[in-house]
Amino acid sequence: MNAKTEAVEFRLDGLKWLVIIALIIGGAVANSYYSAEFPVLYRVLALVAVGGVACFIAINTAKGYSFWELLKAAQIEIRKVVWPTRQETIQTTLIVVAVVFVAALILWGLDAFFGYLASMIIG
Repeated sequence: MNAKTEAVEFRLDGLKWLVIIALIIGGAVANSYYSAEFPVLYRVLALVAVGGVACFIAINTAKGYSFWELLKAAQIEIRKVVWPTRQETIQTTLIVVAVVFVAALILWGLDAFFGYLASMIIG
């Protein structure tokens, strides 16, 4: 295999994180400051836009890029999962319900027995 992997180079990560923090704080302050002047819909749309810009900048940092790669790898792993059929799910659920019911009966019986013993001892 002759696969070339390009090393992604990240520059000014500290400055990018400062810009992200400034965007988030600025969005929160602007949302509070303009709460009486603009409807909620416009403020929410503005916050979503600011959040999108902050996410875009974050993905262009080393940590953001590794997080993005982790999300892509997780999506690939989810595709590999063999999900149970409907019948298997129903059978497993019924088994769990039956075991919980039997355990509840045992605990109820033990509680009644020890309660009876305690009442006989206490008088």
